[in-house]
Amino acid sequence: MNKAVYITTLEPFSGKSLISIGLMNELLIRKDKVGYFRPVIDDYPDGQKDNHIKTMIDYFKLDLPYEDAYGFNRSDLIHLLNQGQEAKVIDQIIRKYKKLEKRFDFILMEGSDFSGEGAMIEFELNVKLASNLAIPSILVSSGVSKSFDEYISNIKLAYDSFKEEKVVVPAIIANKIKPKNIKKTIARIKKVVGEDTYVSAIPRDENLLKPSMRDILNYFEGKIIMGEDYMEKPVKYYEVGAMQLRHYLTKLKEKTVVILPGDRGDLILGAIQADKSDNYPNLSGIVLTGGITPERAIMRLIEGIKTTIPIIGIKPNTYEATIKIGDLKPKINPYDTRKIMKSISLFRKHIDVRVVLDKLVHYNNEKMTPSMFLYNLEEWASIERKTIVLPEGTDKRILKAACRLQSTNLVNLVLLGDRERVCNLVKINGVNLNCKEIKIINPENSEEANQYAQQLYELRKHKGMTETTAKDLIKDVSYFGTMMVYNGDADGMVSGAAHTTQHTIRPALQIIKTKPDAKIVSSVFFMCLPDRVSAFADCAINPNPNAQELAEIAIASADSAKKFGINPKVAMLSYSSGASGKGEDVERVREATQIVKEKRPDILVEGPIQYDAAVDPGVGKSKMPNSKVAGQATVLIFPDLNTGNNTYKAVQRETGALAIGPMLQGLRKPINDLSRGCTVTDVYNTILLTAIQAQEE
Repeated sequence: MNKAVYITTLEPFSGKSLISIGLMNELLIRKDKVGYFRPVIDDYPDGQKDNHIKTMIDYFKLDLPYEDAYGFNRSDLIHLLNQGQEAKVIDQIIRKYKKLEKRFDFILMEGSDFSGEGAMIEFELNVKLASNLAIPSILVSSGVSKSFDEYISNIKLAYDSFKEEKVVVPAIIANKIKPKNIKKTIARIKKVVGEDTYVSAIPRDENLLKPSMRDILNYFEGKIIMGEDYMEKPVKYYEVGAMQLRHYLTKLKEKTVVILPGDRGDLILGAIQADKSDNYPNLSGIVLTGGITPERAIMRLIEGIKTTIPIIGIKPNTYEATIKIGDLKPKINPYDTRKIMKSISLFRKHIDVRVVLDKLVHYNNEKMTPSMFLYNLEEWASIERKTIVLPEGTDKRILKAACRLQSTNLVNLVLLGDRERVCNLVKINGVNLNCKEIKIINPENSEEANQYAQQLYELRKHKGMTETTAKDLIKDVSYFGTMMVYNGDADGMVSGAAHTTQHTIRPALQIIKTKPDAKIVSSVFFMCLPDRVSAFADCAINPNPNAQELAEIAIASADSAKKFGINPKVAMLSYSSGASGKGEDVERVREATQIVKEKRPDILVEGPIQYDAAVDPGVGKSKMPNSKVAGQATVLIFPDLNTGNNTYKAVQRETGALAIGPMLQGLRKPINDLSRGCTVTDVYNTILLTAIQAQEE
């Protein structure tokens, strides 16, 4: 069940605050705890807070610290993006969002405002965030200052941008639409986006488009001279006092703000009396310019008049104030209950709340995004801290990954190697690893060496191993590390950065052995593609699996995918799809598919199927229209090692995908192999995988 919605827009001043307020009000009626989050906010001077966040927290009394309600301020965001650190931006926003997700039943996210530097890239960022968080987006667009065709075209382009990133758009809301164009607008939008998306339109409301006296006060950073209780009065007109009173009075209209120099006592008193008079319109307020407060005699006179007109003072002179006030954009503030209640009323009147909430709450997105997968690895590893032994303690990549893990406290690590040599390598390579706080064991002189050697001899003597051979083998880091896992001195092992796969796996097969229900050991890669995470198997261990082995690989890989948050839909790959192909290889895949269906009817599996039909919805629908897997496969089983190994490397290199693994399947305890071309990130992620496997074991 979905737990969030992302409200975003195409441009500044779209009125999405109205949608956020209206939807928040409806959610709180139905949910006990609703959170609020903004990925990006404007920069504010010390002491000032984002207006959107403050309104939501204060008015709806959300149990939410201000600092938890946003990801970045705009300047920090632009700085990171200019440095090519988009991944870091997305990672931090995901972490803050997930922190809220644990506390609240539902999260309302509100996108950026498109103001200031970087406005051009903000829409793209909003799309990417919605995609990486895998949550549906409500698209809001303003109809102000656009031709009808231009408006519809902009919505179509925005909608397509979300769809390209596989973001579901359950609703589009056209805002600030002329009443006469409401039906026409809804019909045209539905025509370009389809009937599956709910479309509605909210008419322009002048009360929301006009500022209040408090908006003017905040805009100019002014001070209240009198009438604090009446600062929410709406403003419709501005009138500058630059003439004699008898001429000035004729210019006044209903809801006018009078802009006057602070030393024009005659006009101040005249405006107050006009507001009180039945013969003149009601004024919204008086703005005194130039930083001048009326002299004491005038103030005494004003204070003695019972008036509801607010008076504020600002620093700019009258000319500057008149020019600047035209740029003032009204906002909905936490203290402006008039606008908040109006927003809620408009939302309820023009939005079918039941339809929108039904689409949001019952939306089920099975997609696992790369950013979410990587975040989950750390979250899952932290649930129960495990100990992982790293036999290659003198490899620079291992040391750097160990340093990164040491700072996170996600796992306990044991490095194998000579302590002095390891610590010297740390210094030489500038690795910030604290050697005093990490366990380092030298198999050559370890206290456990004799015990491990004797155990190894007992385990392998029926195969002809002698005690002398066992004592020699235990000095090998792969054997020593495997014996640590066998004895429970470590929960798992990661090796292979400087050794072959055979060197890593042979001791595991001899000592750890396979699970009772496993006949083979296989491998799976978690391929973090640009928009999803897929499991590829077997790409590292079994050269030419038969049908029974292929079925076992498929079942093990489906279970592994499920453990790591991926909904398994298994594609048994071949050079043909369905019943079209003939030949020994395709028949082997067909037989393996049938075995999976018989052994595990709970697993969705399709085969034989070609790669394009497995992952491309269009091709899948064309070739296998009745399949529940075609076009949406998440677990891809290759027919042999040659195909699997080359395919995963080709996909990795050509798409820039992060390949996490191989993770070995079928062993009693987790032992995982690294590629000799692995990066520090590969090591880091494989250690986390191993720790999570150890929790399962």
